[in-house]
Amino acid sequence: MVCKNGDLPHDKANSDPELVELGLADSPEMLALATLTKPGPFGTRTHELGAYVGIRCEGKLVAMAGVRLKVPGYTEVSAVCTHPNHIGKGYARLLMTEIMRRIRERGETPMLHVRQDNARAVELYERLGFRTRKQMHFAVLRKI
Repeated sequence: MVCKNGDLPHDKANSDPELVELGLADSPEMLALATLTKPGPFGTRTHELGAYVGIRCEGKLVAMAGVRLKVPGYTEVSAVCTHPNHIGKGYARLLMTEIMRRIRERGETPMLHVRQDNARAVELYERLGFRTRKQMHFAVLRKI
């Protein structure tokens, strides 16, 4: 999906949780959250490919999103995920909005990949202005 346009909320509500920058020290929690929620390929060093932000609740990482793949003019929004106990609080929207703002500030276009059967995510992405660019089939190959 690609977001050529789309409205980004301009005002941060006082009730919105604080977004925190994630890095090396957060890698184990990031990997655990990605393993639990399965947003797509995410390894122990994926956070090194771009900037990631998260939301903590009682000290625990409960949601995150970041950037990974970059091609001329486009940056991939990556690892958008929320712990199942925190779904429905608007965390993914807050994180996506921040990541998209950063991408656009660089004059680039946000893009992402999402499984077609992930209706909740597709609906959010469409509300944020993303449109399907191409449907593809992906396979992850691992050495035995």
